[in-house]
Amino acid sequence: MNASRLRRVVVVAAALLAGAEAALAADVTPPLANLPAAPMVLSIVRLIGGLALVFAVFLGGLWLFRNWQRLVLRKRPVPRLNILEFKSLGHRHALYVVGYEQQRMLLASSPAGVSMLTSLPPAEPNSTEGIVMAQAEFATTLREAWNRKP
Repeated sequence: MNASRLRRVVVVAAALLAGAEAALAADVTPPLANLPAAPMVLSIVRLIGGLALVFAVFLGGLWLFRNWQRLVLRKRPVPRLNILEFKSLGHRHALYVVGYEQQRMLLASSPAGVSMLTSLPPAEPNSTEGIVMAQAEFATTLREAWNRKP
């Protein structure tokens, strides 16, 4: 069995050598030498197109990373706690009118902390008279709070 297998290998090798000698005798030119210049240009265009595609995917991913919050379609609840007005009284001293739902409070902020000065009347939505009254009332409350000494 080994002898028959060896004969087959020798026959195949001889056929390959004969084919190689015939190819050398025919003076076959290399396949790349006969190609026109168009495939070379085509491969350069494909290379530039692939590079442009990679850059586009990179820049698109960068944009998504920076702006992903715009794409999230969550509805946030309307905040119930708001700073309605703010007045600076000097270095690190300020007054705030804070609203929570319909309640309003006058708060003072200082380096020592935040303290509630007084509670203001409830706000009326869609009323311009209420705004004018609130401003006058705020001024009065501010004067009273300012004149009050702890």
